[in-house]
Amino acid sequence: MRKPIIAANWKMYKTISEGKDFITNFLPKVKDVYDKEIVIAMPYTLLFVAGEMLKGTNVKLSAENMYVEEKGAFTGEISPLMLKDVGCSYVILGHSERRKYFKETDDFVNQKMLVALKYGIIPIVCIGETLEEREQGKTLEVIGKQIKGSLSKLSTLDAEKIVIAYEPVWAIGTGKNATPQQAQEVHEFIRKKYAEIYGSIPSEKVRILYGGSIKPENFKEIMAQKDVDGGLVGGASLEVESFYKLVMYDKI
Repeated sequence: MRKPIIAANWKMYKTISEGKDFITNFLPKVKDVYDKEIVIAMPYTLLFVAGEMLKGTNVKLSAENMYVEEKGAFTGEISPLMLKDVGCSYVILGHSERRKYFKETDDFVNQKMLVALKYGIIPIVCIGETLEEREQGKTLEVIGKQIKGSLSKLSTLDAEKIVIAYEPVWAIGTGKNATPQQAQEVHEFIRKKYAEIYGSIPSEKVRILYGGSIKPENFKEIMAQKDVDGGLVGGASLEVESFYKLVMYDKI
């Protein structure tokens, strides 16, 4: 049985004081939740403070990105060693915004994924198609290419350990979202494609999240799909009550 992951992606939001307020109010509400894994990915400026606040709790810390080198003359970048040092258990890699605005390729995402694993950080690797690609009927072709490029060269153990996030680019921050059936179709394809590369056991164990305009009102139906193992949540994770409702999707 795959344990669901509900992961917040705050993107470029929240000052330190705002992040502290969120965590202070959120932790008591979820302190008894152990049937899901709760993850919050936040800006670099918040990681140290949040890491201290989340120590010993059931909420895991994640970064939103990282560089491929441990150290060096890479002005403005943050290394996996630094993320480990502040207590990160996870890191988001290859988000569509990184691919679009910062021109990150499948190969570069793959390099970062392998380095994250080397330092004991679980990568949440994002894949997804644009609206144009979906309208042209290229969704599965694009997803297949991204799986082959971004998720290659894994050991069997690491293939079970990583997390994949399917985020249709056309549904991120647009208010649109894939129907539960559309989400299931792509998630099932991802799992089958993954099995072709790494075998049936890793493909059954790997957790595949859905991301794209997730809200408390639509999440329960999405989570009812066989191959959906959680959510990577953007805007709806910025408010305590909204994110709490997503974590408790099966109880409220």
